[in-house]
Order: sequence, then C-alpha cells, then structure tokens
Amino acid sequence: MSKLRVHSNWEHTVLVCTKCSKKLDGGFGPKGKQSLAKALRKHLGLKKGRKAEAGIVEVKCMGVCPRGAVTVIDAGGPGEWLLVPKGADLDGVAEELGLGRG
Repeated sequence: MSKLRVHSNWEHTVLVCTKCSKKLDGGFGPKGKQSLAKALRKHLGLKKGRKAEAGIVEVKCMGVCPRGAVTVIDAGGPGEWLLVPKGADLDGVAEELGLGRG
C-alpha cells in the first residue's frame, strides 16, 4: 500500500462554521458584507489553499448555533471553541486564534 501525501505551508488551521456565517449574512470585513472566513483571509493577506501560511476552512454546523455570532475552532487547541460576534475586530480575532498578521 502506497502512502500519498501533499505538503502544506499551514502553521495553523482554523475551522469556521458555515451555517453560523450564513445566518449572519456577512457581518465582517470593512463594509460588513463578508463571511468571517473570507474577511479573516483577506485581513491577514493569506494566499489561497495549501500555499497559505494558515488554513481557514469552512465546515458544516458544529451544533453550537450562537445568536449573532460564528463558532470558530482553532485546530491546535480544540478543547475551547470561540464564539465571534458579528462585526468583531479582526485583529482581535486573529490574535485570539494565534494567527499573525501576514
């Protein structure tokens, strides 16, 4: 059996709930119209896909469903989940998740 592997530049992986993001209908970024995942990627200047320094991945519902917020998990510390309120400061969110500004 052969083992296939693909290299990634990711130092951090962050999981963002798609369902929470959809319920907010945006709420992040300069004009408040972007999803949290897209706004974070742009704010941090991350490249796309596996060539980025960090992976911000949208996943299906995680079952928390907070009102007016998005559920986020830092895959490096999955024991504590973050609830990010609509319009939250992206610098603060990035710092909380251990993501440096690119």
